[in-house]
Amino acid sequence: MSDRLPPLTALRAFEAAARHLSFAQAAAELHVTPAALSFQIKSLETHLGQPVFRRLNRAVELTEAGRTLAPGLTDGFAALSAAWRNAQRLSDNKTLTVTAGPAFTSKWLAPRLFEFAQAHPEIELRFSASLRLIDFSRDEVDVAIRFGLGADDGLFSEPLIREWLMPMMTPELAAEFDTPEKLTNAPLVHDDSIAFFNAPTDWAAWSRVAGVDMDTSSGLRFSQADHALDAAISGAGVVLGRVSLATRALEQKRLVAPFKTGLLTPAYFRFICPEGMQKRPHVAAFKSWVVQEIQASHVFEDGRDLVPVG
Repeated sequence: MSDRLPPLTALRAFEAAARHLSFAQAAAELHVTPAALSFQIKSLETHLGQPVFRRLNRAVELTEAGRTLAPGLTDGFAALSAAWRNAQRLSDNKTLTVTAGPAFTSKWLAPRLFEFAQAHPEIELRFSASLRLIDFSRDEVDVAIRFGLGADDGLFSEPLIREWLMPMMTPELAAEFDTPEKLTNAPLVHDDSIAFFNAPTDWAAWSRVAGVDMDTSSGLRFSQADHALDAAISGAGVVLGRVSLATRALEQKRLVAPFKTGLLTPAYFRFICPEGMQKRPHVAAFKSWVVQEIQASHVFEDGRDLVPVG
């Protein structure tokens, strides 16, 4: 038995027909006639030495050999298509696809994008707000901004923001709860999105480092950090806010952080891309802009009493 592969056109015809379980639909997808597609599949069956379809009256079904062959071919053609698109993207310095978490996208990136677009009208930005793990060879993404403890082996990875948290509230609530001790009577907003840390970074942890005896069991709870911030901005309570996501609200005085004590987490935001990609003009321009925006924010200045956790 020969290991020599049949023609690529025959494999492609079979893969499409196996996906659709229809010669007519597969032929339409490949822009050939049903007769031409049937000829390619018969050629494949000749090379294989056994049928891959059972021809029924008005349908087809896969044989055992067809069921064995189909998944590998589908994966293989998907990998070929991804490799081709990735190679094409190497000559594209005008389209930049960035992925970041939904909260960071809505609270940090989106409010600033107009400024980047004005500075770089030649670059078309595309965003995917997702926390899904990224495979740069498969997902057609140029840059990822990710938050966590960092495990970016084999990739270019540069720290952007070291995350810290502290009480944040509207100016009106700050006038009422103007000392840490008064927070014992404040309505609390809980952000459960970073409960994955080994060391707690919640209200109970903050009350311990601040030396305040608080009942932290009650209050509004949110699974998304941006939702917790929105609740605080609306005046619903005091949130233990993440500085990275609250930057614009703090700059615009919709939120204030009146106390100096905060929790410094071991996690940080990173700028991640395939090694070497950071040197390409559109990626370098975006990275430079992100870094400049972070450095320009007074929110990240020193003067806080940040207690490391974890």
